[in-house]
Amino acid sequence: MLRERIAEIERRIQDLEALPQEKRDELLGLLASLKAEVYELSKTHAEHAESITGFVRVSAHEATRRQKDPRLTKLAIEGLASTVKDFERSHPRLVEYVNAICSALANVGI
Repeated sequence: MLRERIAEIERRIQDLEALPQEKRDELLGLLASLKAEVYELSKTHAEHAESITGFVRVSAHEATRRQKDPRLTKLAIEGLASTVKDFERSHPRLVEYVNAICSALANVGI
């Protein structure tokens, strides 16, 4: 399920024609880094890993909708950030990648 969810996010970002190539490459690079961290986390905290990927999916969806609702985008990104809060010490790179993805999605501006 985890792999399918991340593949879905990657496809959504790749297929978004309105997203400049530079932003698309940035998001896909961050997602690749996050993928490795989430897979590692899933070995010991499977439910948390699923939550993180779920919030990444929702955040990407909200940030790339044609008719955006800034309130929903903000809520999705805040939810994503909060899912990793407890892992700051044990998985600092995971938190770093999630924060970078949150910033990138918030700044998509399409």
